[in-house]
Amino acid sequence: MDKKDALTVFESLSSGIRLDVYRLLVKKGPGGLVAGEIGAALDVPPTNLSFHLKALAHAGLASVEQEGRFQRYRANMALMVDLIAYLTAECCAGHPEQCAGVGEAVICLEGSCAPQGAVQ
Repeated sequence: MDKKDALTVFESLSSGIRLDVYRLLVKKGPGGLVAGEIGAALDVPPTNLSFHLKALAHAGLASVEQEGRFQRYRANMALMVDLIAYLTAECCAGHPEQCAGVGEAVICLEGSCAPQGAVQ
């Protein structure tokens, strides 16, 4: 990941609604949710939600798959793992003992779990 890609991700998540949507998709795991389920869970009107889902998909944070007349959205966990790796690439300037927990968080994200203090 480069700085431009990281900025795109952060800009997309700078909206409270998009952050809530992404966290919900992470919570639901590989099965994802259809747009109507997301809207109902977050109490967001369909037209407003559509705008935010398009922004997440454009940033690569969510994938979308057509299922009949519905669209299923899934969090792109690999992108988030890449972002964490980008942010922590030079963690603690050569003193890894000061970066306790960073590696465990990345491993957990790859396994889609959510220990205390990690993505929930």
